[in-house]
Amino acid sequence: MTKSGYPYPPDEFDVAVPGGAPVGVHRAPRSGWSSAWPFLLVAVVCAAVAWGGITLLSGDGGGAEASGGASPSASAPASPSASASGESSGEPSGEPSGEASEPAGEEPSSVAGNPANADLTAGVQVLNASGVAGAAGEAATAITGAGFTGTVSPEDDTQGLGEGYSETTVLYSAERADTAAAVAQAIGATSTIESADVTASEYAVVVILK
Repeated sequence: MTKSGYPYPPDEFDVAVPGGAPVGVHRAPRSGWSSAWPFLLVAVVCAAVAWGGITLLSGDGGGAEASGGASPSASAPASPSASASGESSGEPSGEPSGEASEPAGEEPSSVAGNPANADLTAGVQVLNASGVAGAAGEAATAITGAGFTGTVSPEDDTQGLGEGYSETTVLYSAERADTAAAVAQAIGATSTIESADVTASEYAVVVILK
């Protein structure tokens, strides 16, 4: 650049030195912004660091406080299977243990003996425990109609001997199963039972009408 085109006034840097080169060159005065921006940059960085540290510390404290204040977990309830097994013991079973017992003195319906071998001269007592008037007489007529020639006595069950029976039953003394079978056939009974009480009585067969 020629001296005529140099826009600044001469100063000590324009003094020539041996060789003809200037001591220095003129520098324009620095603006205020160029002097202040480094300080502003440092301030912004420090503020960011400080904010990050505070945020980090606040987060740790909150997490610790949250974990410390958490309520203890509730204990798990007992399993249904354990409760069921504990409650079921002592409860009655839903199904019956067996069939109802037969009334006293009565056995499952069956007829023993062979009617063809019956002693038609044996005495027969017919006790009416049915509560139906005339039932004993009708049964006695059926027995005599089957060929029995011995005593056939129709009576009311005044002593309550038939209370233990739910169906018409033919009781017989020892060794009189064939005769009892013939009596049962005559009146349509389906149950015959040997009885020591009949053995001790004057009759070979006793009919309990129900």
